[in-house]
Amino acid sequence: MDARIVDKVARFPDGPGVYIFTDAAGAALYVGKAADLRARARSYLKPGGDGRYQLRFLAAEAHDVEFVATATEQEALLLENTVIKKRQPRYNLKLKDDKSFLLLRLDRKEPWPWYRLVRRRQDDGALYFGPFASAKAVRRTLRLLHKIVPLRDCTDNVFANRTRPCIKHQIGRCPAPCVGLVTREAYDGLLDHSVRILRGEVGPVLGDLRDRMRTAAAALEFERAQVLKEQITALQNVAEPQAVVAGGGDEDALGLHRSGDDVVAVFLSFRGGALEGSRRFACRSALPDELVLGELLGRFYEGDRYVPATVLVPQLPAEAAIITQWLQHKRGGRVELHVPQRGDKRRHLELAQQNAHLADAMAADAEARRRAGAERLAALLDLPEPPQRLHCLDVSTIQGTSTVASRVCFVDGVPDKSQYRRFRITAAHAGDDFGAMSEAVRRSLQLCLERDDEELPDLLVVDGGRGQLGAAVAAVAELGLQDDLWLCGLAKSRLQGVGDARAESGERIFRPDREAPVPLVTQAPETLLVAALRDEAHRFAITYHRQQRGRLTSELDAVPGVGPARRRALLRHFGSLSALRAASLDEVRAMPGLPAAVAAAVHAAMRTRGDNGSAP
Repeated sequence: MDARIVDKVARFPDGPGVYIFTDAAGAALYVGKAADLRARARSYLKPGGDGRYQLRFLAAEAHDVEFVATATEQEALLLENTVIKKRQPRYNLKLKDDKSFLLLRLDRKEPWPWYRLVRRRQDDGALYFGPFASAKAVRRTLRLLHKIVPLRDCTDNVFANRTRPCIKHQIGRCPAPCVGLVTREAYDGLLDHSVRILRGEVGPVLGDLRDRMRTAAAALEFERAQVLKEQITALQNVAEPQAVVAGGGDEDALGLHRSGDDVVAVFLSFRGGALEGSRRFACRSALPDELVLGELLGRFYEGDRYVPATVLVPQLPAEAAIITQWLQHKRGGRVELHVPQRGDKRRHLELAQQNAHLADAMAADAEARRRAGAERLAALLDLPEPPQRLHCLDVSTIQGTSTVASRVCFVDGVPDKSQYRRFRITAAHAGDDFGAMSEAVRRSLQLCLERDDEELPDLLVVDGGRGQLGAAVAAVAELGLQDDLWLCGLAKSRLQGVGDARAESGERIFRPDREAPVPLVTQAPETLLVAALRDEAHRFAITYHRQQRGRLTSELDAVPGVGPARRRALLRHFGSLSALRAASLDEVRAMPGLPAAVAAAVHAAMRTRGDNGSAP
């Protein structure tokens, strides 16, 4: 598993939530829920993962991991379903169908309202309860509700064709409105009671059920006591508040956490009754919170981003009226900046605040780990001070074909992608690992010397052992930079020994002044730092290598002055390589837009290939 993931998982919270493994392009690979995010994510870092077949692929492809904390485990389940449907992770098998969780719908405008099980919330004026994570629990509790509050549960067609009460009326589960045995006023009273129960006002009912359970247990009626216990559990499940369900329309909640000048903001987006996703922003600002909130709202809703009718904030931003007017103009309707004090909206805001606090704690811990990694790496290599700018070079090839190299750059332990570079190794060194590394080091350092936007690294790490490090040392000496930077080689763990004595060697660092490698301690800060650097260089190199292997090549690619656009123009003008080979120099020169020198080079190259008997 990528060293970056190991480092982040160690700083996950130990509460419930959803975790998302992503690949190098940011696409979701696997989404899961957990009662303990840190413990669950750690299980994927063990050899063999947790035993599921697809995790062998996850370990090879995962490049990063994200999380969203929730208040309860049930919320984590609901959010997992939403994220899977939205991001379509490659390795998830559960909850990928289009079916949503169950809702209870009650339309008080009907002549004789009754509770229907539905899977879509609509803006039709009806009351909706849920969604509920467990269909079994909501159906069982609906049956319990009819025991406590008798209500009709038959379809309209059955209701309209009844001529006498059904058996449910005889056992006290229905007041039989179908045959006029209850008035509408009395029926409305029963509906009001059922609504209070489903909204969580279940204290008196639960108290009565618990008393009956204890009485049954005291009378040794254990089967009856077990049934009552299951009814209590089902009722509690239905009555449990759902913080990931936005009680009506769409809304966003903005959570803010500040540590000195470091600010972390989290936007939670509630869409169609469920928490659909989150976005995080981190910045440094000495401005007061009301000004920071105003800037964050402007940043988040810029462009064509959807603006909901309600935006929950911990406090009103400065110039709230101007910001509200701008949001209303973007939405084309009313928008409220709301500071909730109680109820579901308050819980939504607290959830956003909790995620902002956890994100800040992770960032602070990550910075401390990066600082500790640089300090311990300096001590390990006998450097006078911790390295801030690190470069790592890696060579990728298959039997000397399409040989390429990559350079990645970390500044203070964080990737600086503006300094990433890729090199196509020349044919002279394509089949020589050490020669290719020497060329890559030389070209990388020459860029640092020649370009104003690049700097020499404090520490240059090469992916490989003693041979690759020796090639890098020679290239540095050739440029006269041996006194300007430090070097080391990083070798991956290898299996060593025979039979029962076979074991992993562990990660090792090679120093120019020592013959024997220095072993690295597993999961130590310096190990995580250099391993993340090396893995990023390997990812960058292998991606470029695959691109080169997949390119369609042409004899024209080797002609000076002919790039992709000019090659296409030549083939379009002459129709094929065979026709180009057969063309005279005057015919090539006659092509519009082709310089005379390039035309001569193309004609010479094609004649040379033709004289050597190349196939058309």
